[in-house]
Amino acid sequence: MKTFLAPVIAPALLCGLVSCQNAFAQSPDGANGKKQVSAFACDRSALTPGQRKRHFEELGPALRARKKSVRELPDGFAFEFPADLATFQLAADWVAGEHLCCSFLDIDLHWERERGPLWLRLTGRDGVKQFLQAEGSAWVKP
Repeated sequence: MKTFLAPVIAPALLCGLVSCQNAFAQSPDGANGKKQVSAFACDRSALTPGQRKRHFEELGPALRARKKSVRELPDGFAFEFPADLATFQLAADWVAGEHLCCSFLDIDLHWERERGPLWLRLTGRDGVKQFLQAEGSAWVKP
């Protein structure tokens, strides 16, 4: 089984999936030991203008066009894609961008064994699934 966890390198995944804003909510950090927690909003400024254009106008639409199916998960969604190298590279580029602008997501890119399909999972803490349903409707509808 080949599994590729993509802590996402380029600003593409959810920002291409959803409308993005420059907004972050922070939990207190430091003395009380709490970790910073980003809001359910994408930080488009994490991408250069060229990266934003590529992510939203090229990578996102091209990847969405290759989507074969969608599976609802308890904490998000899994998207099935053809298991060819070109689709994997497209998905990896999109994931890299999405990781930058939507840091609240857990992103997993997975090829099933025996030349099975390619899966892209978008999951996260409470509220991520509802965010994806509301803001990423073009992605989550079958």
